[in-house]
Formats: sequence, structure tokens, C-alpha cells
Amino acid sequence: MNKPSDDKDFIAAPSPADTIVGKPPRARVADAVDSDETAGEKLERKRDYLEGFLAKKPETESASGPGGKLQQAVIDALKEIYDPEIPVNIYDLGLIYGVEVDDECDVTVIMTLTTPHCPVAESMPGEVELRAASVPGVRDAEVNLVWDPPWGPEKMTDEARLELGML
Repeated sequence: MNKPSDDKDFIAAPSPADTIVGKPPRARVADAVDSDETAGEKLERKRDYLEGFLAKKPETESASGPGGKLQQAVIDALKEIYDPEIPVNIYDLGLIYGVEVDDECDVTVIMTLTTPHCPVAESMPGEVELRAASVPGVRDAEVNLVWDPPWGPEKMTDEARLELGML
């Protein structure tokens, strides 16, 4: 018979009850201060850090492209067009899928209608094109009418849902 020995093939972690842990030492300001650095050296280090930041010029905002001023101006103009049957503008209604402005200030509006049999199916795209083209700075505007993905009430903004009593 083998008798259990004190030599073990493994090392067990001590039980939390066996270990008494005191409070960790508190951080002191004196511990963080580098006593070798003078106030002048510290100020010089700060200047080096801020020099590049302060010398950087603000990036010029592009009028065209996504997020540009011209794109926002076209979106604002499209928000003035209302669906004749619903008292909500066509942008908040979710009929505008995209507004793209290229480098030559040409605007492409990708839109849909609530249904292909919408009473304004013939006139609405033309009105959108005229409104987008009338924004100052736009050279030309084009409207692409798409049916895929189909429009649904989930495409409306929360403001439109609130206006229609759907929230």
C-alpha cells in the first residue's frame, strides 16, 4: 500500500481565506512628481507637444462629396417638397435614398415613391430634379427613380412617424 506523501505533483493556489491582504498603498502626489525636471523644462515639453497642434491649419471643407455643404443644401431643399397625400416632406418620408455630389458639383438624387401607381409618379421626380438643380452651386441635377428596395414605413424618420401619429 502506498501511503500519501507530502510530495505533490501539483501546486494548489492558496485559498482566499488563507491569504490576508491589506489595503493597497495610497497614491501620493509626491510619488508622481519628477523632482529632476525643472519648471522651465516642463514648460518646454508642453510647448513641444502643443506646437504641432497649434500650427495645424483647419482643413478646408469641401463643398462637394459626402457631408459637404452642397449636399446638405440639396437635402434641405428636398425637405421643402411635400407628398401631396401625406403632410410630411419626401426626405423624412424616406423616399430619398441618396444624394450624391461629385467634384464638378453635379448632383444625383436616388429616390423612390410609395408605390409605382402613386398619383405623382410622373411629376414628383421632375420636381425633385428642378429643386435640386435650383440650389446655388449645383451645376446639374439628375434623378434616378428606383423601385428596389421598395419603400416601406420603416424608412420614415421618427419625426415623420410622430407627425403621422405612428409613434
